[in-house]
Amino acid sequence: MALQSMTGFARAALECEAATVSWELRSVNGRGLDARLRMPQGLERVEQSAKQRIMRRFSRGNIQANLTVQHGEASRRPVVDEVFLDELAKQARRLEEEYGAAPARADGLLALRGVLDIPGSTADEGTQGQIEDAALRALDTALEELEAARRAEGEALKDVISGQIDSIERLADRVETDPSRETESIRARLGEQVQLLLDTAPSLEEGRLYQEAAFLAAKADIREEVDRLKTHVSSARSLLENGGPVGRKLDFLAQEFNREANTLCSKSNASSVTAIGLELKVVVDQLREQVQNLE
Repeated sequence: MALQSMTGFARAALECEAATVSWELRSVNGRGLDARLRMPQGLERVEQSAKQRIMRRFSRGNIQANLTVQHGEASRRPVVDEVFLDELAKQARRLEEEYGAAPARADGLLALRGVLDIPGSTADEGTQGQIEDAALRALDTALEELEAARRAEGEALKDVISGQIDSIERLADRVETDPSRETESIRARLGEQVQLLLDTAPSLEEGRLYQEAAFLAAKADIREEVDRLKTHVSSARSLLENGGPVGRKLDFLAQEFNREANTLCSKSNASSVTAIGLELKVVVDQLREQVQNLE
């Protein structure tokens, strides 16, 4: 499966006999999936089906979907109930003759409820069904375009993230092969630290001295951190290769990378390893920024 970014934009329109419907979709980063729809009055029945279509395609992202409807030429023509209007006119003339009421005006009669059908305000069941069907078909097209846009950006992010993971692996290799990791260098630094202990506490018991030396040796050993870094690198590459909605998993790995980088810096007793650890933290921060854009 391809990777997807959570950001994208798409438009789609469809014309039917009753109207032209248009969708505009915008997608941005989100912790989960949040679909918000705006549509004209009278199309409320479309909303639930539209949300279900969005949920089938995406698992994360804040998606704003706006629907507009432009009614066709026939539906823009005013429809007058002439039978009803004629009856109202007769009643108006009777009131004028019998009670001296003011003559009825055409605009007043047309404003009465039920005389004039305002274009686009109502539609018969058949016309309404056509518009709803067109709206959902247009949404499917817009969702395909949005998915394609998110995939395209996801592939671009994949290249960036792969490069950052490569950098993390190179830095882990540099730590592993740093001259300070050679046996003689480690032995010399431990010897200096043990001597400092003896100088500070010359009466230190032999058993306690061995305990302190063992503690210093364990603290100086960063083999475990290097191994975990390489394991995380392998896991991250596997996630990128498999694709799909892996943003959360990669974000978790980025946190683990950061944890190991912090431990490297805290355990390091060589300036060269500390420098590599700080460089590693910068790359990991950049990695976290990028993976948070992935679905």
